[in-house]
Amino acid sequence: MVRPVRAETPLTEGSISLNLLRLAIPIIISNMLQTAYQVVDTFWVGRLSAQAVAAVSFCFPISFLLIALGGGLPIAGTVLAAQYTGRGDDDAMNHVAAQTVLMVFLVSLVLAAVGYIVATPILRLMGAAPEVLPDAVRFFQIAVLGFIFVFMFFAYQALMRGRGVVYPPMFIVFITVLINFALDPLLIFGWGPLPRMGVAGSAMATLCTQGLAATAGLTLMVRGRHGIHLKWPNLRPDFDLMRQIFRIGFPSSIEQSTQALGMTVMTMLVAGFGTIAVAAYGIGVRVMSCALIPALGLSVATSALVGQNIGASQLHRAERTNLVSCSVVFIILTLGGVLTFFGAAAIARFFIPQGGPAIDQSAVFIRAIALTFGFIGVQQVLTGSLRGAGDTVAPMVLAMISLWMLRFPLAYVLSAHTALHVRGIWYAFPVTTVLSAGMAGCWFLWGGWRNKRLLDEIEFQEQVREEAVIEEGAAV
Repeated sequence: MVRPVRAETPLTEGSISLNLLRLAIPIIISNMLQTAYQVVDTFWVGRLSAQAVAAVSFCFPISFLLIALGGGLPIAGTVLAAQYTGRGDDDAMNHVAAQTVLMVFLVSLVLAAVGYIVATPILRLMGAAPEVLPDAVRFFQIAVLGFIFVFMFFAYQALMRGRGVVYPPMFIVFITVLINFALDPLLIFGWGPLPRMGVAGSAMATLCTQGLAATAGLTLMVRGRHGIHLKWPNLRPDFDLMRQIFRIGFPSSIEQSTQALGMTVMTMLVAGFGTIAVAAYGIGVRVMSCALIPALGLSVATSALVGQNIGASQLHRAERTNLVSCSVVFIILTLGGVLTFFGAAAIARFFIPQGGPAIDQSAVFIRAIALTFGFIGVQQVLTGSLRGAGDTVAPMVLAMISLWMLRFPLAYVLSAHTALHVRGIWYAFPVTTVLSAGMAGCWFLWGGWRNKRLLDEIEFQEQVREEAVIEEGAAV
């Protein structure tokens, strides 16, 4: 039998800064590689026609929303794996890992089935033209079938991150991106015995590589590599535990879904100011997403460190981890923001060299958000710390307040009721970013997370269920 291997370096000891960087850098690289799937697909589909690109573009928002709904659930695996690792309870961790994988699999089946069935009416509702609709439907139906593999890999990745193991998932993503780049042209244009599939070939190539990634991750866990050992007895459905895992992960799903919907709503607001404004908004959002990649990497790393230290009952070290991570991300992203501020026009020109007025408008938006990159990072790290402590509700509430009570209302008022017009939308971003970071900081300093005993709650409920079963047996 293969024995589980503990995380290479315990996150409950040693240099906090080094542990953060050791985890964050591979996570950042993995996130960059994940975005390469979309870049590769767009590159090859763009060789077909503008109509083909439009078909793929129509599918992106609804796919993003469905992935956000299911993709937040595995975060519960990160939190629980981290806390059980810190406590040193491998048996409980393996049981939770198996139930996390099983729950995510069941949810992925439901989302894939729903997405497949509603593909045509949803895409028609979104405005896909008759000449685009068939390709869009074929692409989307194949893509949603891939959700099963996507969520399985998300579960593997989340559990590994909770353990502090980040390199194997990164290598798997790297290899599958390379395979996807090779498969795309073969399936899109056809080659030898392979038929020409057009737009659907891009979705099929991604489906195949996602299947490889999920299979690799599950195989490593079944073999007990890197500290988590999936055993068949643990895969028997434990619906009570799955409900608890769902309860922990569901707020993260709502949080991510809120952000996905927020993108659509803000785009609708910007669209009222014309095509140039939409182009400028698109460029600005892309630049801001670049700042989010390292911020999210440090946020996930912080969740793992905080979770393991709380599991080991080292609250002071958990607080210290948050402080170090906030300092690191603020310094790095602020420096990056300063460079972005002075290079705003050049950045805009890089994306739209023939953009004309759109270049100037993009530069205004980029300058408006650049100097608050550090605050974006601090907000992400603080919410990552809260998740690591087992508080997934707070990040959800903060995200909803930030978007629906701050950013969107302020953007509307400044753009519709002041002389700023579209610039009011641009200026709403830095104002609400700073306010959101401040709210997250106040929530963390308030310290409710210190009293949260996630593992004790789970174990207490399991004990109550066992006693109830014993009493029922005695009564019979």
